Amino acid sequence: MATNLGLDDSLILEAVRIGNHKTRKDAVTTALKEYIAQRRQMEIVDLFGKIDMDPNYDYKKGRDRHIQINLYRPA
Repeated sequence: MATNLGLDDSLILEAVRIGNHKTRKDAVTTALKEYIAQRRQMEIVDLFGKIDMDPNYDYKKGRDRHIQINLYRPA
């Protein structure tokens, strides 16, 4: 989708240079992806302390793959 935006040329050129991008479009696309990722991370951080944990949950049990998947059982 083609979009025309009035962006600060100095910001775009600096983003191209710092990011070692070949085009302005690459720089803007990368900047938008990083912005979205950062906002999503902030949403996750906001959840800290809001989700109840099960005190009986055994996180180590999930690490034992041969019990979960039975990889070592003969066919």
